[in-house]
Amino acid sequence: MDISNRGVDNEAKLADRNYIRWDAQGVEKIAENEEGDIKAVADMINAIQKAQFNNHRHCFSGTHARTQGIIKGKLVVHDDLPKHLKQSMFDHGAEYPVVCRYSSEPGDPGLDDRIPQPRGFAMKVFNIEGDFLPGGVDIPTQDIEFNSTPALDLADAKTTRDIIDLRIKYGNNQPELYNHLEARPDTDLQKFRDTVRNTHLESTRQYSQTAFRFGDYVAKYCLVPNSATQKKLYEETVKPDADPSDILSRWLQNFHRDHDAEYLLQFQLLENLDDQPVEYAGKVWDPEKYPWQTVATLVVPKQDSFDWEMKNFWEDHIRVDPWHGLKTLQPLGGPNRLRKVVYPASSALRRKMNARAEVNVKSMAEVP
Repeated sequence: MDISNRGVDNEAKLADRNYIRWDAQGVEKIAENEEGDIKAVADMINAIQKAQFNNHRHCFSGTHARTQGIIKGKLVVHDDLPKHLKQSMFDHGAEYPVVCRYSSEPGDPGLDDRIPQPRGFAMKVFNIEGDFLPGGVDIPTQDIEFNSTPALDLADAKTTRDIIDLRIKYGNNQPELYNHLEARPDTDLQKFRDTVRNTHLESTRQYSQTAFRFGDYVAKYCLVPNSATQKKLYEETVKPDADPSDILSRWLQNFHRDHDAEYLLQFQLLENLDDQPVEYAGKVWDPEKYPWQTVATLVVPKQDSFDWEMKNFWEDHIRVDPWHGLKTLQPLGGPNRLRKVVYPASSALRRKMNARAEVNVKSMAEVP
């Protein structure tokens, strides 16, 4: 349900709620053997990358390997936000240039678009000022990433280790994979990815899945398609027997060539640690209890969404990492601590095998 903070009465009610501070006791609790689980996951992701290299003779990211489109636009922070939403880079009205990438979530760059799977959206926001996390001190950007499922099946480090191990062993044998998944207590969560709605990417809502610091507080975030055309196109789904294997990229090109796009950036604040876990990302924070609140609008003018130069530059040189950004938007919880290790390891292998340097772009002028 799309619940925004527009409206005086609703805004006042949302401002008076008891939001939990990011540094409150119990927000983060490191699990036993998490460090070992994370190291094992990094090794498994590298193994997946090497397997894909054998197929394609090129090394891709361990996840979100298939580029569906890349676009440029601006993120407009609203200048009339209530006090509890004036946090971090959103504490004043502003416009920031952004470059964004649509993707399919699995690690196979050749994955057929007709196969339902989670889709991704990544954003690099430029011209950011403030105190940066150690990994991004010399990179004045805020990296923001999304996934089309609200809950993360790789919900913590231990779950990630177990599930990726199963996918490596049985990924080409779905009946056998399902036999193992059905023996787990989180069966529905693990199988959900195969039943997602396969529709237009420009019309698909995207989620952070994990929690982040939001200035004084803790929040998850989402990106909501907001133009009439985007909402209308959501009604159309991929036809496996009629559409081509690259239908999602084609749909994106057609849409962005002929239409402007608009997305709402919304945050969902932490109020109850028992009901809104930070360490376990496999549970959706109920939006009926904890409403989404709009802080900014992503505006994208008409353009070609599949520029070959930009695609190759992104895949060969760019890394989107939530640990590249402001301290006041620090990633929180086990899945994000895992990303702090796995993302650099994945990127390093990709650069080594492709003989390409990582490029930390600092402005839109450096993007093709």
